[in-house]
Amino acid sequence: MVGRGGLPPPDFFAALDPAFADVVDEKMSRSIAPLGEVAGHLTVPAAAWTGLRPGTAVAVANVDAHVSAPASTVTEVGTLVAIMGTSTCHIVLSDSAPVVPGACGVVQDGVIPGLFGYEAGQSAVGDIFAWFVEHGVPPLYHERARARGVTVHEVLEEEAAALRPGESGLLALDWWNGNRSVLVDADLSGLLVGMTLATTPPEIYRALIEATAYGTRTIIDAFEAGGIAVDRVVTCGGLPERNRLLMQIYADVTGRTLRVAASTQTPALGSAMFGAVAAGAASGGYATIKQAAAKMAHLRDVVYEPIEANKSVYDLLHREYVRLHDLFGRGGDPAMKTLKRIRVAAKEAAAGRD
Repeated sequence: MVGRGGLPPPDFFAALDPAFADVVDEKMSRSIAPLGEVAGHLTVPAAAWTGLRPGTAVAVANVDAHVSAPASTVTEVGTLVAIMGTSTCHIVLSDSAPVVPGACGVVQDGVIPGLFGYEAGQSAVGDIFAWFVEHGVPPLYHERARARGVTVHEVLEEEAAALRPGESGLLALDWWNGNRSVLVDADLSGLLVGMTLATTPPEIYRALIEATAYGTRTIIDAFEAGGIAVDRVVTCGGLPERNRLLMQIYADVTGRTLRVAASTQTPALGSAMFGAVAAGAASGGYATIKQAAAKMAHLRDVVYEPIEANKSVYDLLHREYVRLHDLFGRGGDPAMKTLKRIRVAAKEAAAGRD
């Protein structure tokens, strides 16, 4: 965390490694430029590379997920931005800096000037669905998709949407690529409970979607337990544009209204917005990122509201998710890490034979 005073003192870095004590003096500038400030202007060669005019203002750089917040209209506290794709990054703003266990970072002015920007995340979301389609779906579903000219995801989504919450009897932990938040443990792995000889691919597909929704709810619960309100959720990225079932499940599981950013490229739009702030109002830009967001960022008309009957079932299922989450993720049962150690040892032995 970068605190109110700027960079940490030398003893902070020395505690990491004595050779790191003077890294600020040796490698960093002591001045921290605010977001939206002019970092410089395009030179003639750089303008030729980009097709922009020489002298165009270049804003201080920021993280792609962080600029997606104002590009999704979010510049105030109370709304969580979920950037949903192969993984999911969760951004939320606060006017104070409480400690939130499992948050990946918090930086004053890191997202919106004047507020603390918090980040959490799930290290696999869309990647889990892609893994299942590639490795776990029988040829019949691929043939159906080809015959209809659609993707296998669309076939599975359609059939999974016909199921009621809890109908599959399945429950999964969404740790196919470890857990980023709130456990911060890359050695954890996925889990699917409740399968029988009657279990179908659409049921598994829905259970995996639900698992990622439970993971997001767990992150929201951690923020709220830490004193940061999350009243609604705005989403962006590839998944909200492609999967309506996923969006409704997330609304039902989290109990929040979900909106979708109008832009399909929020990192690019957010970068352009900060560029407009760097240019300034006198040059046709904006004085602040909030002004830029008011003019340049928009939401789609579609709104996903929680369905109360679904939410009631998902509240029960989420409790069971939390039980499994804590059993395998908080040290109660070492099975996942034991299996990983055995796997690594077996691969090393196999490599030695080769």
